[in-house]
Amino acid sequence: MSTNLFVTLTNNVKTLVQAISASVGASDANKIVATGADGRIDSTLMPTGLGADSKVVVASEALSAGDFVNIHDVAGAANVRKASAVDATKPAHGFVANNFASAASATVFFEGSNSAVSGRTAGVQYVLSNVTPGGSVAIGSFVPATGNIVQTLGVATSATEINAEIDGSYVVIG
Repeated sequence: MSTNLFVTLTNNVKTLVQAISASVGASDANKIVATGADGRIDSTLMPTGLGADSKVVVASEALSAGDFVNIHDVAGAANVRKASAVDATKPAHGFVANNFASAASATVFFEGSNSAVSGRTAGVQYVLSNVTPGGSVAIGSFVPATGNIVQTLGVATSATEINAEIDGSYVVIG
């Protein structure tokens, strides 16, 4: 919560109010907005359709920050697990920016900067890994085996970031 206080008029009386850095909905209407600890405006304060393309989905296994993930059905409900190029039923649909325990509500991002990776080379295209579930590998280093899928994830923009533009189509080697 913000420690910034602002003067406002409430029933013609000067009142100190605290700025909010996240919104829980209509009860936060007409409040002053403050940036969060990261210096950015929280996505809960943005109108629908503006901000990160993301969805909260139940994790069916533990996920690590930076993992590319697959959305799948469990008893009629969407769940998310690590994507894997060794299983044609686990293509990548998005990525997670934080760690999540199994059964936790995980925020999945469908595009944008995956800045929870390391050891990348700027300008190099990355594909879904067939070695590390949830991982990525430079396309030039990818050695597919029978039954593997080849799926483009995006291009590294620095050593610690992949600009994720996940290709919805992929090739099954086989």
